[in-house]
Amino acid sequence: MASILAVGIATLDIINIVAHYPNEDSEVRTAMQRQQRGGNATNTLAVLSQLSHQCHWAGVLVDTPSHALIQQDLADYQINTSACWRQQQGSMPTSYITLVQSSGSRTIVHHRDCPEYDFAHFRQLDLTQYHWIHFEGRHIPETYKMLAYVKQHHPTIQCSLEVEKNREGIERLFSYADILFFSANYVSQQQTTISSFLQHINECYAIPATCTHGAQGAWASDKLGHIHHVSPPDLSHPVVDSIGAGDTFNAAMIDRLIQGDSMATALSRASQLATQKCQQYGFQQLLTPSQVND
Repeated sequence: MASILAVGIATLDIINIVAHYPNEDSEVRTAMQRQQRGGNATNTLAVLSQLSHQCHWAGVLVDTPSHALIQQDLADYQINTSACWRQQQGSMPTSYITLVQSSGSRTIVHHRDCPEYDFAHFRQLDLTQYHWIHFEGRHIPETYKMLAYVKQHHPTIQCSLEVEKNREGIERLFSYADILFFSANYVSQQQTTISSFLQHINECYAIPATCTHGAQGAWASDKLGHIHHVSPPDLSHPVVDSIGAGDTFNAAMIDRLIQGDSMATALSRASQLATQKCQQYGFQQLLTPSQVND
């Protein structure tokens, strides 16, 4: 399988599970509380590791008590952290998540007190060991330098870019990626339909792109500009935890494209695995043996 580097963040997720979303200025009792490692890039790697890829993370690790939980979880998924920038001051990013049992929705309040991973540390890495690099679309000026550097010095490495939030200047990153993963929230701010938006991206950049939108399904455009859509698979169990569903989708897309699947086939497989993720808590044992060996 492939050697994959993901550039982004890891977080400490503090998750409160409640029956219904609380009203403002009210008090409710949680059905359950748990703490776990989160962060889009590392979530994606946790899935890719289960798909038998060699996974590496480039991000910031702060030496705090929460660092130990995060580091252990990454080790459990056999995610290599040698590319990380280690800090002694500050704290790991923390996400306070309210997860609603009745709908499976999650609301996130995020706090961070550490620097973003930067190009100065990225350029010190030996990139020749990687087949694929996945970037979170954050800290735009530095991510731009990283993407441009890869395309100039290592043009055979495939790059994917997650576009979750409409950060200032993020569009300047698009042309350096080999595939773009858009969030429904980002597309909705463009005041157009998902199909029309993906067609526009193809016309402007000639780059494949995807977008997921929960119960409405998932869309993808291929290199020829064809738009593909899949509806979510039928649920075998209720939706209980949508945290990381998009990260799971991205991981599955990367895996299937590395294996040479068509965009339509990759889209179907990724949608299936993301739906599967929503029907369980966390990422552990997400895949059946047949899915790992498929």
